[in-house]
Amino acid sequence: MANCSFFVMLKPDAVSRDLIGTIISRFEKKGFDITELKMIQPTRTLAESHYAEHREKSFFERVVNFTISGRVVAIQMFGNIDVARRLIGDTIPWCAETGTIRGDFANELPKNLVHCSDSPESAIRELALWFPV
Repeated sequence: MANCSFFVMLKPDAVSRDLIGTIISRFEKKGFDITELKMIQPTRTLAESHYAEHREKSFFERVVNFTISGRVVAIQMFGNIDVARRLIGDTIPWCAETGTIRGDFANELPKNLVHCSDSPESAIRELALWFPV
């Protein structure tokens, strides 16, 4: 996959556990460019819009409630999404390999520290939500 801009969110657990610098450092050491960054308290509307594709799934309310439970760091990055997602690790923390962000620091759901766009198409949608022009 070619390089592109994509969205990364450090979730409330990453913020409350003081892992912001540690996680961002991993992306920087891997060569990703941070082009925009802000800390915000997401609204329910924003979280529901972000996870809209999962609205009918059993975990939707739980992930929305978790997302709005505290401040998050919204980041626009530039690089290869596939490499970023490998760096983050499996969504399920106990399946994530040691050496990945989730494998090293996460231990439960939905508290898995980081969200990352999964494709250039989702990146466009997510960046428009979190970084409106």
